[in-house]
Amino acid sequence: MSDHPSSADPATAGSADSANASGGALERLTARLRAENAIIVAFSGGADSALLAFAAARVLGTRALAATAVSPSLAAAERAAARAFARRYGLAHVEVCTDEADRPEYAANGADRCYHCKSALFDALTPLAAAMGARIALGTNLDDLGDHRPGQRAAAERGAIVPLVDAGLTKPVVRALSRELGLVTADKPAAPCLASRVSYGDPVTPEVLRRIEAAETVLRDLGFPICRVRAHAGGTLARVEVPRAELPRVFELRERVEAAVRDAGFTFCSLDLSGFASGRLNALLPLLEP
Repeated sequence: MSDHPSSADPATAGSADSANASGGALERLTARLRAENAIIVAFSGGADSALLAFAAARVLGTRALAATAVSPSLAAAERAAARAFARRYGLAHVEVCTDEADRPEYAANGADRCYHCKSALFDALTPLAAAMGARIALGTNLDDLGDHRPGQRAAAERGAIVPLVDAGLTKPVVRALSRELGLVTADKPAAPCLASRVSYGDPVTPEVLRRIEAAETVLRDLGFPICRVRAHAGGTLARVEVPRAELPRVFELRERVEAAVRDAGFTFCSLDLSGFASGRLNALLPLLEP
């Protein structure tokens, strides 16, 4: 689970063009899912995995299971949203505890952090998949394939499937199709794991993840549903990102924003004047190269 750039990522992507592009998408996805005996969907509660879990349940019935990985990198609000989605649409849903936080390679937060995260997920789901005679499915879409996503390598090594890619679904089509199906996640902003906010090379610890979650919770309560609190300098510096159009308002509320960040445990609070963009920390990746 990571925060990576995608030109089709914003929740606002979903114009008439993308709606038209969704024509035939459900039929292609349905046909792809019918080819499986049973699947376990790695279900984060985001738009992609939600559509996949919903479609799998509709096509495969009791042979489809949505599984949410629970660890310190999953925000409580996202865990609750995944549960609520499963209840609302009658999905078979389980939560599995993953141990990536205990793996030194993950905690080191190198360029391959997502590889170790996905490996922990597959280690947790593989026994369940074996018992069901199922394959593990990820909610990867076509727009994800060009990003820096080491988790895709772990998925390929473990034989996971990517039905949205196989059916030719881009992010705009995922959102358009979700609207047509009446899914509440159609316009849900991207919510990658909390670890994606930690500057590469700085350790990922439960404490820094707690700080990020606490600060972002207050920012959303202040009316900034799309926001990121990026942790730098070992978790002492918070770099706040909101959409550029929201910069004047966040500056007006700077005292409350700074108080929220400091109360969360950060020593310093900064505002990124470039505004929000997915995957901003990927700019640090060249620094990690030998």
